[in-house]
Amino acid sequence: MFDSDFGPDLMALLSREVLRERVAALIAEACAWSVGLSDHDHHLRVRGRVTATGLTLGARAVTGQPLSGEEDGRLELGDARPGSFQDALNAVTADGTLYAEHFDREVVEPFVLATCVAAAERARTTRPADWAELLDELGEDDGDLVEVVRVGEWEAPLRIEAEHLVLAALGTVPLVEVEAEGLPLSLVRAAEAVTRAAAPAAVPEVGPAADELAGALFLAEAAISSAGLPVPVPVPAADRLLDVLLAEGLLPEEVPALLPHLPVEPGTAAEVRATIAALGQGA
Repeated sequence: MFDSDFGPDLMALLSREVLRERVAALIAEACAWSVGLSDHDHHLRVRGRVTATGLTLGARAVTGQPLSGEEDGRLELGDARPGSFQDALNAVTADGTLYAEHFDREVVEPFVLATCVAAAERARTTRPADWAELLDELGEDDGDLVEVVRVGEWEAPLRIEAEHLVLAALGTVPLVEVEAEGLPLSLVRAAEAVTRAAAPAAVPEVGPAADELAGALFLAEAAISSAGLPVPVPVPAADRLLDVLLAEGLLPEEVPALLPHLPVEPGTAAEVRATIAALGQGA
């Protein structure tokens, strides 16, 4: 554990501080993510088998019927008010997973990673001596803050706190009200995704390298589209992204040059580069 005059763990303290400052943004992202849940078909697991009830989540929620079943659910999400956001998180999807698992991957994990990176940037700016000492202890440089965060393992405890903050704010709120609150930001996110998808990818203008990159980029974009990956590809899908690109026939050494031109989040690109580097070291 890192020790300085700042406290027992510089990054743990700063990460919590930044998370508290960003709580409103976290709640807004949670609301935006919830938009459309009411229209999803409702499922229950009965004697180990997932079956559709013939209603939507919204139809059950408005009549006060529970959305989660007795055979599913997380302990920390138990005893939820029927029809509430917390109840929806504990509900089972058609593929047998919980909506809570999707929420963790699609909202909590990327938000916490961005929070930890922001905390690292703050530490580097406001506590340069402590930051340098921490980097030395970790054996890292600050050229890739996502990798520093991964090595420091600051995300896991912050995820738990982020989940608690969301549940404290939204857990007992009816699902339809959470969706209504998130609709404006949801529309913004959808527009951003459309804009990113429509932006032409930049490639070198001339020469053999341009032709090679253009061909590889075409394969990579087609692979992302056919795999149904969310765009921009979030950090939790980094491993899946790499698998998809390699399955398309791209070589590991070709992928890093493509990442700046693909619809992926910066943290996702960093994760893929780190994995490729690790594969190279293990060869």
